[in-house]
Amino acid sequence: MIISRAKTDIKGISLIETESFNDERGMFARLFCSSALEEILEGRTIKQINTSYTKVKGSIRGLHFQGPPRSEMKFVRCLKGAVWDVAVDLRAGSPTFLCSFEVRLSAENLTMLVIPEGVAHGFQTLEPDTELLYLHTEFYSPVHEGGVRFDDPAFDIQWPLTPREISERDKSHELINLDFDGITL
Repeated sequence: MIISRAKTDIKGISLIETESFNDERGMFARLFCSSALEEILEGRTIKQINTSYTKVKGSIRGLHFQGPPRSEMKFVRCLKGAVWDVAVDLRAGSPTFLCSFEVRLSAENLTMLVIPEGVAHGFQTLEPDTELLYLHTEFYSPVHEGGVRFDDPAFDIQWPLTPREISERDKSHELINLDFDGITL
């Protein structure tokens, strides 16, 4: 059961805390409930569910987004291990344009991060053998995928560990320049 929702300084980014039921057998938790999240979903539906597994502590994945007309809202949970999860506001005209929100997600804290359309997402693993679960409100579209650099000075992200394993694709994203006005949704 979802027990609380915390709004953040960036519009549309929320943290959802989840209650778990524990006994001698282990733990049970409801990871997603559309009726409990109706206010956030605003008529959207989950169209795709993905998972990632990252072997090496300190690895970075991201920062990724999907642009219009296939922009997506994401719900991100850590199922095993822990990550430093980052969302960067790329929305044109947003009062928090280029600001980042950073939070620790772990299998233990059962927190889910809600990332709205027009916001890039990435993470750094804080433990080896980390697994994430992603719920998306849009189907993957390679034509509409995009990314920004994890180490772009425009965002001033404070990664907690020295960055290690990073894909060639993620290292090759362009830095934000003065001509970037943001993503128009």
